[in-house]
Amino acid sequence: MLKTEPWNNFKKNFINLEELGISIDTSKMNMPKSITPDKVKLFKKAFQNMKELESGSLANHDENEMVGHYWLRDTSITSSLEIQKKIENSIIKIKQFSSGIHQGKIKPQKFSYFQNLLLIGIGGSILGTQLLQNALIFEKASMQFYFLDNTDPDGIDLVLKKIGKELEQTLTIIISKSGKTTETMNTMYEVRRSYSKLGLDFTKHAVAITNENSRLSTLANREKWLDSFTIWKWIGGRTSIFSAVGLLPAALLGLDINKLLDGAKKMDEITRFSKIENNPAALLAWTWYHAGEGKGKKDMVILPYKDRLIFLSRYLQQLIMESLGKQKNVEGTKINHGLTVYGNKGSTDQHALLQQLIEGPANFFVTFIEVMKDRE
Repeated sequence: MLKTEPWNNFKKNFINLEELGISIDTSKMNMPKSITPDKVKLFKKAFQNMKELESGSLANHDENEMVGHYWLRDTSITSSLEIQKKIENSIIKIKQFSSGIHQGKIKPQKFSYFQNLLLIGIGGSILGTQLLQNALIFEKASMQFYFLDNTDPDGIDLVLKKIGKELEQTLTIIISKSGKTTETMNTMYEVRRSYSKLGLDFTKHAVAITNENSRLSTLANREKWLDSFTIWKWIGGRTSIFSAVGLLPAALLGLDINKLLDGAKKMDEITRFSKIENNPAALLAWTWYHAGEGKGKKDMVILPYKDRLIFLSRYLQQLIMESLGKQKNVEGTKINHGLTVYGNKGSTDQHALLQQLIEGPANFFVTFIEVMKDRE
């Protein structure tokens, strides 16, 4: 091979998105020199499906539901004026509530301000917030952040012990799309009991994020909790990060949610490019498809070389595996498809997983994630 060939291969398989500060290099994935006609046909169908989804077509025929998390980032493309107003009003309400907390206008029962934020949820209801908090808060957060995402009594006790008497100054958010998730509701009752032991009224410290008219929404309204925020049925838990599920905790912790939404909107616009080589989402989809022979035959190992991205692998694990892990395709054909995702942190995994990756079965491909800035 001529020395120029690796360089030419890199240039061909490198995409730099300067406006987003992101670049992708697939030059080591042994990609085909060009996309074959059958793959072009698949992509055309995928782009058409995406266009229909964003226009409000039914995606989940079993539940007769749309999928509209795209609308959260750009209300101008919503399928109806009613939905557009709901999203915009939700963002306004999130900003007003978080401002009220920060300014001490919304107070706990016995103190002049809330000092801590306790988040109760599971899976998609909490992984996105954990990622945002860990990755993007560089200075001291507006509130001390705690979370409960498992029904382990010992784990609940450990978190509540850390909070201690500061539970008096703790705002608790319960996130459950259906409003009846067993694990989340059981944890809520445990925390509620802890408030009672301190002589506190749980309802004066509680906020719900749930579907309209759910069991949790009904409870919050009946007991007059501090507030209740809506997550609509057309938003899946794993894609809810830009709804109140992610935005309310983000705003309370001091993140600029306008910037979050603006960045996501810009990424959405780029992922609508029909030219695959200029579309990062399509490029990654083609790479994953090629690596797994279209059947998810290889695992994806995520290696982020940044402590702040410790939750990225967990977040992607659910986002990808719950999205792609299907018994049947959209035509109803049984395929038992999936893409297994795992990883932790780059340097740690080098000393934990590398032995098998180098000497074991070739049943994986690796996604290295590098942050081109060492310190703030």
